[in-house]
Amino acid sequence: QVQLVESGGGLVQPGGSLTLSCAASGIRFSLYAMGWYRQAPGKQRELVAIIPSRGSTNYADSARGRFTISRDNAKNTLYLQMNSLKPEDTAVYYCYAQLGLRDYWGQGTQVTVSS
Repeated sequence: QVQLVESGGGLVQPGGSLTLSCAASGIRFSLYAMGWYRQAPGKQRELVAIIPSRGSTNYADSARGRFTISRDNAKNTLYLQMNSLKPEDTAVYYCYAQLGLRDYWGQGTQVTVSS
């Protein structure tokens, strides 16, 4: 059974930082491309950042320079370090795993940026 379990969300003030984690089980984590998506109320789900099994990371314009995606294959865990957070970063953040035609989603973790 594949599980992607996000954690680390919460309430943070503008300008603050958060680190999200995604613990994966039931997959050969190191083979999968992993990513973070987010969905704000009333909006479509959008890509935040992606990290392939090998190669370079890629970021949405809104995340580039403020967010850092990384992975620890030994721990089967994906991370998203978020700095300089803005109110418009408020959303549910989802972990995503993809290999060929197989893909999986986590249940999401809420990030709220507000004073």
